[in-house]
Amino acid sequence: MDVSSFFHGKRITVMGLGLLGRGVGDVKYLAESGAELIVTDLKSKEQLAESLEQLKSFPDITFVLGEHKLEDFRDRDFILKAAGVPIDSPYIDEARKNNISVRMSADLFMELSGVTSIGITGTRGKSTVTHMLYEILKESGIKVLLGGNVRGVSTLSLLSEATPEHIAVLELDSWQCQGLGEANISAETAVFTTFYPDHTNYYKNDKGKYLADKSNIFLYQSPDDIFVMGSQCAPILIEAYGEHIVGNTVIADENTLPKDWKLAIPGKHNRYDAGIALAVARAQNVDDSVSKRVLENFNGVPGRLEKIAEKNGVVFYNDTTATTPEATLSALSALNPKHTVLIMGGSDKELDMSILSAKLPEVKYVAFLAGSGTNLMHVDFPNTKIFDSLKEAFADALSHASSGDSVILSPAFASFGMFENEFDRGDKFVEIVKEYTA
Repeated sequence: MDVSSFFHGKRITVMGLGLLGRGVGDVKYLAESGAELIVTDLKSKEQLAESLEQLKSFPDITFVLGEHKLEDFRDRDFILKAAGVPIDSPYIDEARKNNISVRMSADLFMELSGVTSIGITGTRGKSTVTHMLYEILKESGIKVLLGGNVRGVSTLSLLSEATPEHIAVLELDSWQCQGLGEANISAETAVFTTFYPDHTNYYKNDKGKYLADKSNIFLYQSPDDIFVMGSQCAPILIEAYGEHIVGNTVIADENTLPKDWKLAIPGKHNRYDAGIALAVARAQNVDDSVSKRVLENFNGVPGRLEKIAEKNGVVFYNDTTATTPEATLSALSALNPKHTVLIMGGSDKELDMSILSAKLPEVKYVAFLAGSGTNLMHVDFPNTKIFDSLKEAFADALSHASSGDSVILSPAFASFGMFENEFDRGDKFVEIVKEYTA
């Protein structure tokens, strides 16, 4: 259902272009739809060169880079906000003072597309469940769209593909769920995988605000809708929002998955995610034989315990999206810590690292990447080295690995400082590994 006419002639300020492709795709779609655009980003022209190159065929776009200006948040039809804009942003406050609607791409898509949406959130597991489910639905013959918090995918541009026969599978982070709350929208099928502390610097250590944003994925459901909760977060959600859960509720985990189903990807956490994907597939009336075929052949999501290569008996894994201690612990539990050489470290998110610190002595060797989080954690491991480059950290890790070991990048911290983002970190690791194993 092409709804581009909705945007034609509208004065829109896009706040946040970014480097992951989602913002570029949204801006392209809006420009092609005839919107009058101001695109503003705190990154400089030089930092955004790759994204700007893709938009050079749209000369009518006004770019305000390296800063935001209050006047760009007045006299507009709406603001399209990117993920991660501060809760107390004076620019968003300015828009609201002027009665200007603030939207995000996911809630706009859900409102305008006319398709049934499956929204998937959670601190960990949402990407894996999203991609598992997308592949299951596709294999079953359902017309399916993949969007939300997916690298390189513009959710707004999916509007040109959407038909009433489609189902949209949308991975939604806490910021996108925040947008659902502002629009009073929830997915017809809501999925909540896990809930752990995260983004504490953004939410100023208020776990309740983080939970509140994510819970928008189900808070506006109707009694005919479906809500699938992972068993880890179900008690938390029921305690906090039990009276507001009105959809048909299913609780799922690794026990939902038949014990004789053999996954290609290791770890209890992946069986947990597969159990959730199976529960959602069943709610969509997909036969278990289809789900079994897909899940047993699913090779994982890039950057999430992704097996890259093997050489001289050493296996290399890219787990760059492990930006919390729980994520790195899941990776270590999926492998054998005694035969694991871990590359970790990065920027502090004010998370409690004590459980991970207690586990690290079981790991064969740890090479730390420089960063504010590393500096805090390194106090407990004074005999380990901190590296200012990933290449040096890899060389050190490799020198401690032998046949039968795994070398894994599973940082447990954010990527800011040394890398553009977590995907840049993972891409560079993959390049280094492939250069070594070529």
